[in-house]
Amino acid sequence: MRDDAQNESIERCARVETVVEAGMHILITGANGGMGMALAERFLAESEPEEHHLWLGVRSRRDRVEALVEKHGERCRLVPLEVTRESDWTDAMEAMAAVGQSPDVLINNAGFHLDGLLATMSLEDWNAVIRANLDAVYLGCHAVIKSMMAKRFGRIINVSSLSALLAPRGQTNYAAAKAGVVALTQSLAKETARAGITVNALCPGYIDTEALADLPEAERRGLLSTIPMRRLGKPSEVAAAAAFLASADAAYITGAAIKIDGGIL
Repeated sequence: MRDDAQNESIERCARVETVVEAGMHILITGANGGMGMALAERFLAESEPEEHHLWLGVRSRRDRVEALVEKHGERCRLVPLEVTRESDWTDAMEAMAAVGQSPDVLINNAGFHLDGLLATMSLEDWNAVIRANLDAVYLGCHAVIKSMMAKRFGRIINVSSLSALLAPRGQTNYAAAKAGVVALTQSLAKETARAGITVNALCPGYIDTEALADLPEAERRGLLSTIPMRRLGKPSEVAAAAAFLASADAAYITGAAIKIDGGIL
């Protein structure tokens, strides 16, 4: 029995290296934002022209994504995807299946926040944030998990937030949703580990994206003072962590929630 288990492990490691070296089909949600674009550019930059293929899920604001698709041709495809709508996930999987593909890597990156004190928060704002940040992750994982299990390989990377681990005031809805993403990640990692699938979460802190672009200078200085590194993170630094988790080198990492925050404790 021990020999059989060892042989299975060796075969799985070989399968992982083969898939990664041959190139992977990577589905990124929220691809039109600063983080989504950084993720796409990282995976495109680190592989040869015949290798990784990206499927860029977007709901609106397609201009930047369309430019990337035009530049990289068949290596990039735009996928209309409202992540809170189950039928859109079904359509995305069918679009991939139509060309004989299924996701090797899913990066659940889409999401947004509507901050406010709970005492004045509407049920509409609560539900909208839970749907976009937690329900959407469930829908994405549910859409890809069976095909990943069938080929006994997969990488799921869920973009959570530092708010999941250090919940700030004014983000009860967002912090609850992102904490749910971490718990979902850890539970799913246990369910799929023997199938050769890893499931991990990234917990970025303050990252220099459009979400902070309009921050008044005084508030920006105050924010930087809370970060031991005294700077905002770069989207490319989050993308580098995602690329590592998708690689063969990270095959033994699953169920992790990785802080990317410049040292905030």
